Amino acid sequence: MNTYLPLYILAALIGTVTTALIIAYSLIKNKKEAIGFERNMKDSEIILRIGKFAKPYIGSFIIVLFIILASIAYIISSPLIVGAIENLIREPDFSLKKLYSLVTVYAVILIVSIICVYIRTIILQRTGQKIVSNVRMALFDHIESLSHGQLSSIPVGKLVTRVTNDTDAISRMFTGIFANLLRNIFVIIAVLIAMFSVNIELSLVVLAFSPFILVFTNIFRKFSRKTYRKVKESTTDVNTFLSENLSGMKIIQIFNREDAKLGEFAEKNTKLRKAQRDRIFVFSVFRPLVYMLYISALTCIFYFGGRGCLDNTHFLGQVIDSGTIVTFYMFASKFFDPIQQLAEQFNLLQSAFASGEKILSIFDIKPDIVDEPDAIELDNIEGRIEFRNVWFSYLPGEWVLKDVSFTVEPGQTVAFVGSTGSGKTTILSLICRNYEIQKGQILIDGIDIKKIKLSSLRRHFGQMLQDVFLFSGTVRSNISLRESFSDDELNEACKYVNADKFISHLDHGLDEEIRERGSNLSAGQRQLISFARTIIHKPEIMILDEATANIDTETELLIQNSLEKMMNIGTMLIVAHRLSTIRNADNIFVISHGKIVESGNHEELLEKKGRYYSLYTLQSERENLASQSRA
Repeated sequence: MNTYLPLYILAALIGTVTTALIIAYSLIKNKKEAIGFERNMKDSEIILRIGKFAKPYIGSFIIVLFIILASIAYIISSPLIVGAIENLIREPDFSLKKLYSLVTVYAVILIVSIICVYIRTIILQRTGQKIVSNVRMALFDHIESLSHGQLSSIPVGKLVTRVTNDTDAISRMFTGIFANLLRNIFVIIAVLIAMFSVNIELSLVVLAFSPFILVFTNIFRKFSRKTYRKVKESTTDVNTFLSENLSGMKIIQIFNREDAKLGEFAEKNTKLRKAQRDRIFVFSVFRPLVYMLYISALTCIFYFGGRGCLDNTHFLGQVIDSGTIVTFYMFASKFFDPIQQLAEQFNLLQSAFASGEKILSIFDIKPDIVDEPDAIELDNIEGRIEFRNVWFSYLPGEWVLKDVSFTVEPGQTVAFVGSTGSGKTTILSLICRNYEIQKGQILIDGIDIKKIKLSSLRRHFGQMLQDVFLFSGTVRSNISLRESFSDDELNEACKYVNADKFISHLDHGLDEEIRERGSNLSAGQRQLISFARTIIHKPEIMILDEATANIDTETELLIQNSLEKMMNIGTMLIVAHRLSTIRNADNIFVISHGKIVESGNHEELLEKKGRYYSLYTLQSERENLASQSRA
């Protein structure tokens, strides 16, 4: 009894820890189900779907597999060689020549192993970066295919996190995690085979700890995935908050809301810190427990091995000597090292899976607006637009447009006026098929826009919006949008819309750097650049949505002059609150509560003395009062 007392104590300790972990896991699992955690993808599904991006590089992974198998030779042979050296030293006819031979073999195998690790790392890093680059490209391409409504419902910071942070985690999965996992599996199998070939009794002693390793790993896999999901969600919240509030920092400062926003950020930052703390805690428990099993295995190896060596015990015809004990001491290290590395790699693996879920959740968003199978290309259009009994709503049941019908002839300039929220801008968005209508038809040159490929349809439109978006780059790149245009074409377009006047005063002209969102230009200058951008791409249909709002009088005169020229290019659709800017329109549609209540040119509508007359009279009175007050 006293002989095996240390082993009984060791077994009781391991059993107690295992029982405590199982109970904790059961409680957490029940709690998770009670509070309604969302159902997430299985690891196998994530691997299969993300693995499609690795399929073109299967040859590289096969090479890596052979390199891994070659490098395992050192792991298996080194304990055998050291054990042989131990027995050689104890032999009566000890020979230095034999010792040098064994040491030389050990050194050669070590050098080969180092070279294999280097080559494996180079191949994996290059292949992994190619795969991640393809994932980013596919993800960005998918985001581009989403409709305006879908993009509006997803925070920009979340999308940025998916394309950057989450793909980095996928990169680590391909460049290290999978290769190391595969290597560790091969090492464990190879070590087990080698151990059983050396001594069955001590091999069974080491193998007795395997069930506990499986239990610990399975339990902490659940904990780790849960904590990593929280880290990813909290990181996304922080990125989303920063993306929005850094863009709106001027508003925060104007309204003196710095302290309030700092408090909001502190709350999100604290949530992220706690999630990181929980992740670290899970890791800090897992690895020591695996190390405990390793020390326990060594204790049993020394205990049974020492007794067997001293008593010259036989087991299945095998005897234990000092060389065998040294060999198994090293084998135990080689057996538990991969498992301990799994503890370190577990964080990265769970991070990759959590990131994979997030990336795949974006891929799983099906675009609302897609080309129909029989959609056609339109090389040229005349510019005839027709709405037939169109109904549209952003939210089910809340109709923004109600049975709207009208026709715009090729080359006409048509304006839409009405109060805010009446549906003017919505009409322009529907023509470009930024949103899908619920009922009715929209036709271009007599063809339903659903029968036209999206890329072909939008290629014929040029849009000039009130809130002009400029990209970081130069004036040139913002006008050309990275297409190839000559300087003569660029200068001609700028001159046509009167943008050349301010561009010529810039230090570097067309090559002047533009900061994010064009913050170093005035609203009028940004609008003139958008006009030049539209003209140079030669659209058949031009859309102006409040293009003259929020600009100074001098710039407005330049824009009005530009508009008069642009009206001669093709069909033009205008939304404007300043009714004086649309007096020359061929037709004006007055919209109220989603319906067209009046139509006609400026003079005709004034003669009717209806809603347009009221709006025009009220606006004229306000402008007269403003002029008198300035005077």
